[in-house]
Amino acid sequence: MAIKRLLIANRGEIAVRIIRAAKAMDIHTIQAHSEADADMLAVRQADEAVCIGPAQAAQSYLNVEAVVAAARATGADAVHPGYGFMAENPAFVRALEAAGITFVGPSADIIDRMGDKVAARQAAEAAGVPVVPGSKGRLDTVDEAVAVAAGLGYPVMIKAAAGGGGKGIRIAETEADLRRMAPQAQAEADAAFGDGGLYLERAIQSPRHIEVQIMGDGTDAVHYFERECSMQRRRQKVWEEAGAACLDETTRAHLCDTAVSLAKAVGYVGAGTVEYLYDSATREFFFIEMNTRIQVEHPATEMLTGTDLVQEMIHVAGGGALRQSQKDITRSGHAIEVRLNAEDPMMQFLPFPGQVSSLQLPEGAGIRFDHFLYEGYQVPPFYDSLLGKLIVHAEDRDTAIELMITALEGLEIGGLKTTKPLHLALAQDPSVRADDFHTQWLEPWLAAGNLKPTP
Repeated sequence: MAIKRLLIANRGEIAVRIIRAAKAMDIHTIQAHSEADADMLAVRQADEAVCIGPAQAAQSYLNVEAVVAAARATGADAVHPGYGFMAENPAFVRALEAAGITFVGPSADIIDRMGDKVAARQAAEAAGVPVVPGSKGRLDTVDEAVAVAAGLGYPVMIKAAAGGGGKGIRIAETEADLRRMAPQAQAEADAAFGDGGLYLERAIQSPRHIEVQIMGDGTDAVHYFERECSMQRRRQKVWEEAGAACLDETTRAHLCDTAVSLAKAVGYVGAGTVEYLYDSATREFFFIEMNTRIQVEHPATEMLTGTDLVQEMIHVAGGGALRQSQKDITRSGHAIEVRLNAEDPMMQFLPFPGQVSSLQLPEGAGIRFDHFLYEGYQVPPFYDSLLGKLIVHAEDRDTAIELMITALEGLEIGGLKTTKPLHLALAQDPSVRADDFHTQWLEPWLAAGNLKPTP
């Protein structure tokens, strides 16, 4: 049954994005918000709003009972979780299901399965997707990890069996490193996810991070090509591109086909992303995980393919079949997305919440800025520092980079320090221009003093 009343259980720019998609589908929008977010842009734009608790996320955006109660009280027939918060929380999905409310995303069982890295790896192997050589199951003791590493060979990557976002990850060069780091990784994983289980993978030196955007309706699945997300700081993505210039067409086709095979094998419903490490030297790619939600960087794919991915995931959540076959989905040109955060890049990326004293947005063909800002808005200190995402699309990568420089120069957020200087420097860097970087490239670049204060 088509969705009529949608509660948005998120905040910031993704909430604004979901409202825009839902309104285009004539869906009544209900914005859930904390006390600290009562004046955010999404609250102003939604058809109605409901407060779900205090500023602390644990008592509002992460409070299953509060969000489900808000959905019931407002007569919502569906909830869109956005990304982060409870977007990949199977207990939340089950609570909505018990209340007779649709979750815009996959089932709790699929989130459980694909959210556990060991189970996801096993599902990928069963679907014929290449995986990084690693442990066959979860590891609960250091001695188990040492025994597995002896067979894999060093260096090895230590990862949390549950969760993501870079939590619990360590790279061990020797057995001594592994014995020292494994307990640290277990403690971090347990604190972040309530699960101290680990698994090991062979560490690929200087890999590229490639991900494929998929959409499924439970029966069929399609891909919307790939993105490159190798530009990372502390394992968090900074600069993303659609598509990946490092891939040849044969590898691209194979990569995307394997992502669709996995989505079909698990009966996936909604938007998802299958993530891979790519070894440029050998042209091998390996599955690392699946994100069972819409991604921060989805607009780059929308610019590349001309598809509104948020509308599509709402459509299939309401029981609709995919509206595009694979042959209908084409890619054109090149898109780049950068994340504008309220941080001071000249002060070790110190968070910089404050009031937006002025706002000047870039305009022109091929430029898009997804945000939740307005003049006078007070950016709260309680949440992620993301202010918005600047996306450009042009006929080729070189032209897209030039357009990104133009767009960044036309963006002014008064009253705040932002990561704009970082992106301008990256756009002008010879290695970035030459597409010569990898997942460990940015932090040494920063440490070498390549980011200079603007005059």
